[in-house]
Amino acid sequence: MHLSERNRSCSDWPASAANTEGKLMGDQRGSKQSANSILDRLADEEAIVVLRHLLEKHGELRPEAESIAVHFISSQSAEDIAAEVSDALTGIDLDALNGRAGRHSWGYVEPSEAAVELLEEAIEERVEDMKRRLGMEMVASAQTLCGGLIEGLYASRKPNSDGALGWAPDFPAEHAGFLVQEFLELSRYKLTSAERIKFIDRLVSRAPEWKDMFHRAMHA
Repeated sequence: MHLSERNRSCSDWPASAANTEGKLMGDQRGSKQSANSILDRLADEEAIVVLRHLLEKHGELRPEAESIAVHFISSQSAEDIAAEVSDALTGIDLDALNGRAGRHSWGYVEPSEAAVELLEEAIEERVEDMKRRLGMEMVASAQTLCGGLIEGLYASRKPNSDGALGWAPDFPAEHAGFLVQEFLELSRYKLTSAERIKFIDRLVSRAPEWKDMFHRAMHA
């Protein structure tokens, strides 16, 4: 390509692509080929920005958007959550533990300490999600998530491996107790006394060996 052609190519680049692309989208508006729609090709972050702008411009769509959001967030069952939690905890093998424990530039990490750190990290996202749901007043959904976490921890209480759970066998029970206390504290003004009792009864049905611990947490 000659230098003049390169310069012309650069000068022909639009100063603002929005106008050209907007016109292009307008020309394609009648197309039935949804696979070619820019909306189908947006990255997650871009889709979020588009949704926010759409709701700002069309406030009447907000109730429907909120309904879809609630349904999406609450769609997973406690049983599915429990299976994911149990898999995450039992899946931390000896290689992962060895990578965290031992001597490091900042000092020595005991295997049991490393095991607890890895186990906490494995379910940290779920725990934070539970808190987020409570903050959004999605109490029923938060209860489902908490129940799934407890059931997953309960299923992992008797490990038969040399992984992280083998080095921290008390983690499931101890973390379950902490989790229930935190849930009850965060939902103190969101649940009636009767609802709190019903919630604890559900947990006991999922983890009967921890009955006394749950009742202590409720009366703490």
